[in-house]
Amino acid sequence: MNEEHIELNRKVEAITVGHRHRKDLGDIDALATSIEDHGLLQPPTITPEGFLVCGARRLAAVRKLGWRKVSVWVRSGLSTRLGQLMAEQDENTLHKPLSQREAAALYRELKGIMGEDATRRQSATWFSSERQPGSDGPATVAGPSPGPPGETRQQAAQMVTGRASYTTLERISDLERLAGDATEPDSVRDRARAELEAIDAGGSVKAAHQRTQAELSLAELDRISTDTSLPPDERASARAEAEALREDRPEEASSLQALADAALARAHSERDDTEAPLSTPKTVAATPKKYPVKAFLMTWGELIDWWVHYDVEELAAELTDEQLESFLTTVDGTAAFAHRLRTLRESPAETGRHLHAI
Repeated sequence: MNEEHIELNRKVEAITVGHRHRKDLGDIDALATSIEDHGLLQPPTITPEGFLVCGARRLAAVRKLGWRKVSVWVRSGLSTRLGQLMAEQDENTLHKPLSQREAAALYRELKGIMGEDATRRQSATWFSSERQPGSDGPATVAGPSPGPPGETRQQAAQMVTGRASYTTLERISDLERLAGDATEPDSVRDRARAELEAIDAGGSVKAAHQRTQAELSLAELDRISTDTSLPPDERASARAEAEALREDRPEEASSLQALADAALARAHSERDDTEAPLSTPKTVAATPKKYPVKAFLMTWGELIDWWVHYDVEELAAELTDEQLESFLTTVDGTAAFAHRLRTLRESPAETGRHLHAI
């Protein structure tokens, strides 16, 4: 008998399932038939208090079979929430994988608890007797200090997905937050809920997040356009930006987000112009400096076929999440710029209006 776990029979009704991140247990009928034909090859695992650690599908199957008792493994050392979460993830890795949203929910809880746990251990080390003034001895309570947020995110993502990249999990979490935030506009919450449903159906997480971010920018433009405390010109400008984007809404999510963000930036830039005191000279331009066409040609002349000079697999392995996001943001902005340039080039009338405005 292992001192950390024992096997015994326990009443099925006495096992507490509690909160689980898995929402879809899959085909329980098939599992129940297999258990009925071949027996329970691997018992569920519970804590000494009777809380289920792993084996939710097996427990559901034996309940379906009408079993009153079931063989279980009782594990000590897993009574903390972190231990239970780690065991739950081990179970999910070995059996039915989590959906993307289930993985994001587990990631969020792991990230939060790992941060709290690291902070608690750091406090215990800092306030131990050996750390008091005048002490030269080592700390009796040692533990890893809480690392930066990125490190905790990487650790939690590694536990959930086997990879240190947390971008997708953070995007899903952001959509979940927006969908349930009563302070956000209805349009944003509705968009976030619709995008989460699209993710459940196999849609792109990145595109879902970009469309929702665009909806956020549009909602802010709408807010500015109806804010009676703002100057009429500023409200009219925000209204025009929102209407123009809705009329010429690109299908590509990255272009939509880039255009929406640019429209909002122009609206805020106009506010900066309005709010700046006339007696105070500006030290920073309200809008980015415009370069001549010659600079454009030089820049893009140097970038012709740039992608053939890099190993994409090496970049995927070496770039940090932040470095990758910086690159992708530049690409998305470039795509939006290209979309606008192509539209102007193909519509001489639109180009004329643009030049007249300039």
